[in-house]
Amino acid sequence: MLKYLGARDGRWSVSGLLTQRSLSVLLIAGAVFYVVLILAQDPQKFLQFTLNGIVIGAIYAMVAMGFTLVYGTVWFFDLSYGAMATIGGYTVFYLSGQQRTIGRGSIHNTAVDIFVGALVAGVVAWVLYTWLYPNLRNRFDRRLLLASGFVLSILAGGYTGFLLSQPLSLNLIFGPVVGVMVAILAVWLLHLALGRPKTTSLKMAVAATVGLALGAYTALLLAVTPGANLYLSWVVGAAIAGATGLALYRGLYFYLRRRASSPLIMLVGSLGVLLTLTALVSIVFSPDGRPLPPPFGETPWRFWGASIKPFQVFNIGFTFVVFAGLVLLLFRTSFGKAVRAIGDDEEVARIVGINAPVIIAVIFALGAAIAATGGILLGEDLGIKPTNGLVLLLKGWVAAVVGGIGNIYGAILGGFVLGMVENYGVWFIPAAWKDAIAFGLLILFLSFWSRGLLPRK
Repeated sequence: MLKYLGARDGRWSVSGLLTQRSLSVLLIAGAVFYVVLILAQDPQKFLQFTLNGIVIGAIYAMVAMGFTLVYGTVWFFDLSYGAMATIGGYTVFYLSGQQRTIGRGSIHNTAVDIFVGALVAGVVAWVLYTWLYPNLRNRFDRRLLLASGFVLSILAGGYTGFLLSQPLSLNLIFGPVVGVMVAILAVWLLHLALGRPKTTSLKMAVAATVGLALGAYTALLLAVTPGANLYLSWVVGAAIAGATGLALYRGLYFYLRRRASSPLIMLVGSLGVLLTLTALVSIVFSPDGRPLPPPFGETPWRFWGASIKPFQVFNIGFTFVVFAGLVLLLFRTSFGKAVRAIGDDEEVARIVGINAPVIIAVIFALGAAIAATGGILLGEDLGIKPTNGLVLLLKGWVAAVVGGIGNIYGAILGGFVLGMVENYGVWFIPAAWKDAIAFGLLILFLSFWSRGLLPRK
């Protein structure tokens, strides 16, 4: 059997490579024939299925990019990653004022506010102690620094809890924070554009003025724009999921990675986290599916017998924006170089001075935020339920394997390929078979093209 597939004593024979290449040609030819067949049967239906595949493929690609980011750095299959998508969707549900009085009454839960506030306080404390304290301890008194960090972390946690308890005033409470972030980003970009070596006091004053003006305008715009609360809740959902991902790494995975002698222990630990978080969401919000408030662009655009919502077009575009941001982060920054070095060999990265635990913690936070974004986009389109995270985890994994595990370019390609294959595959059979088609594609790639379409180099 190994000889037939081309493997002989751990090496590939010429006949085996030809056999694998022949199989690839046959599958491609069969796929082309199938696509031409269904296109000839009903062009309008074919266009609709194509649009559906692109829309759901964008969400798969989003989740696959976050999964690939984490897996390609620590080479650990984090099952709790799926729960981050659930947290993102249910944070939006929790903060949506229109949805707070359904079923048995208000869904507000003080225990949730306190727990999330404590989580954020712990994350902020770790960030201050890990990043700021080492740089400032030689300039200021140690006790003053620790006391200041403690107060700041408590304030951050209290602010988060208060924000969750006042969802109808989200634009007034959280809008100024977004304005400050916009101002900082604008000043930083202008600082880079002006050129750091040649920056004068006048140029910095101009950059600060422009940044402050943009930040103030953003905060004012959010305060007076109807429906701004919904879009701010997306940001909060991604941020809370990111904080949860960072806390899980520093509070659990960091110690498991140091003590565990087998990846199986890590896998089982992350499975326990996934099941626990899913159960908690079911207990707090009930296991029933819930709709999210409708976003912009609910009226579909119709052309050539097919339809697509403007929000779905936004999903596709936003996926490419995230992809572009990740490419720039990984291949155009020193942080990205550190991430890729850790993914290649963590021990060597530590030897050359890279602070691997901090870099990995940031990657877990970023990956969790991306997963939450995928969960939010899916929830806005199809609704949310506690098991959405598990489904997105599996689909993101399939997309990552198809595209090329560990390769960010392969992740986005695999997501769209999976979406198209799923939708074209149910042309003649019920849509309930989509999952079976996805896992059949996974088995096919694991058997014959385990490195995916775009293998990591």
